Amino acid sequence: MRGWWRELAGLVLPADCAGCGAARSLLCGPCRGALGGAGAGPVRPAAGGAGGALPPLYAAARYEGPVRAVVLAHKERGALPLAGPLGVALAAAVSASRTAGELALVPVPSARRTLRARGHDPALRLALAASRRLRAGGTPARVAPVLRLRRQVADQAGLGARERWENLAGALEVRPGGMRLAAGARIVVVDDVVTTGATLAEASRALCAAGLRARAAAVVAAASGSFVRS
Repeated sequence: MRGWWRELAGLVLPADCAGCGAARSLLCGPCRGALGGAGAGPVRPAAGGAGGALPPLYAAARYEGPVRAVVLAHKERGALPLAGPLGVALAAAVSASRTAGELALVPVPSARRTLRARGHDPALRLALAASRRLRAGGTPARVAPVLRLRRQVADQAGLGARERWENLAGALEVRPGGMRLAAGARIVVVDDVVTTGATLAEASRALCAAGLRARAAAVVAAASGSFVRS
């Protein structure tokens, strides 16, 4: 009910730009342009990062300035209409991977307590928006929410790189019936932001353990201090 009310409020109430604060605009032209995906491309971990544990990784933008503000407004403050432009950015990152064939976008799952606190599932919502964008552009794509948490994990915020990896090690698994959801498609793991790569690497490991292979990973934005362009 909470998520429904947030979505309705976001549609009918006037708002300032989530990226820069421009008056009476959910997302102004320049901030929408920052999420247009023109700079989408491969990124890799900086020294001490995820290394070979990650599948090839692609991002649409850096996690800074208006992009960071829009991501946080969607994820933490329930500005659900922002899923559309964020989905455009995520679709651009997926397209940059040049993964051929029908695509299955596998969103990274959130803990139940986090979903309850937020009132929605950000990664799933962005995956749905990105899949619509990809299909509109002629790329067959569907969302396959095949992953789930198999144990409790701590909030990643405030954890260092090593702590993030230790926190998530072995935490994900493919849910019963998940292999059927992804059957016959090329898997791309998706999320809104990548910081150290620990979450995406654990998602890839869980898929591999179930006999599924992540061809690539794609995110809206990569944290500037942790990732660099390939």
